Amino acid sequence: MEQLKAFIFDHPLIQHKVTKLRDETTDTKNFRELVEELGMLMAYEVTRDLPLKEVEITTPMGPTVGKMLGDKKITLVPVLRAGLGMVSGMQSIMPQARVGHIGVYRDPDTLEPVEYYFKMPSDVADSEVFILDPMLATGGSAAAAITLLKRRGVKHIRVVCVIAAEYGVKRLNEEHPDVEVFCATVDEVLNDHGYIVPGLGDAGDRLFGTK
Repeated sequence: MEQLKAFIFDHPLIQHKVTKLRDETTDTKNFRELVEELGMLMAYEVTRDLPLKEVEITTPMGPTVGKMLGDKKITLVPVLRAGLGMVSGMQSIMPQARVGHIGVYRDPDTLEPVEYYFKMPSDVADSEVFILDPMLATGGSAAAAITLLKRRGVKHIRVVCVIAAEYGVKRLNEEHPDVEVFCATVDEVLNDHGYIVPGLGDAGDRLFGTK
């Protein structure tokens, strides 16, 4: 495999849940719960280097100095629809995070992204931004989301997905080398319709029971 720049989660709990997520017999309820749980577990790693500040507090035994998250704002940006499934898990760890939304769909003929919705906090440029999408296939939607955010002045962007295709990771590495990619596994193949193989099918349909 060509050298790709991506952080791959190798934690046993994450790998266990990804396998259950892939299984075609996993129903909508369990699929949704698994995506939420994966978002929560991934939050620990993708926030590893967030800045901290020292604060003075008093415990029942006396004063001490502890550490808390700094003043940097955090914005979660799910790519509609499937990215919505990862938000609640991430927010359970980072309840202070705001949520923006990007609507991008893939043209079935060209496989290129088409934007239809964009809503962010007014000060998103000052945020650490986490783009959420269970699948990184061709990379078109993620690349488009990154471009839209950079046009609004965002400088710190990370892409968090469950399953990525080699092609999609390579595309992001080339088009946005400053953006970190986090995923649980990388599959080698994209089929003629731009779906990851073996992948897990259409994440949005499986999340919302629309197929």
